Amino acid sequence: MKLLAILFGTFILALLGTKVFQGSWNLLFSGNLGMAVFIIFTGFSHFKFQKGMAMMIPDFIPAKMFWVYCTGFIEIAAGIGLMIPSIREFTAVLLIIFYILVFVANINSSKKKINIFKGNYTGPGMKYLYQERIPMQIILIAWTWYFGIYLH
Repeated sequence: MKLLAILFGTFILALLGTKVFQGSWNLLFSGNLGMAVFIIFTGFSHFKFQKGMAMMIPDFIPAKMFWVYCTGFIEIAAGIGLMIPSIREFTAVLLIIFYILVFVANINSSKKKINIFKGNYTGPGMKYLYQERIPMQIILIAWTWYFGIYLH
């Protein structure tokens, strides 16, 4: 849930900034900036913690490092896409699909007790999935839908 601090913190700072500098609360901009910063941050983590990320990918999927780097680039591109009004809604739809697909890797990671930061098997296991990852996935999907599609 520490990652959610990036999402909410950026959102609150952007919201306050729009109020101060524009004179009104800009929910659309602030919500999308929050998600953009969050997803770009997680995208860059694919290049720092690539060993642990590769361990998350189910065994039947080949070329694990390719997918780690590919999804890192996808996340960075999605963050940029959310900030471009003409492609925001399309980006949000793709990002929601991405969040659903990546959840398979999170289930696999929890079953194997993978610690992505250390690249070993000392992670919290299924407790992490139920207490942190499922609630976070719901928040990310709902947030992306609300700010990227609904308010768009």
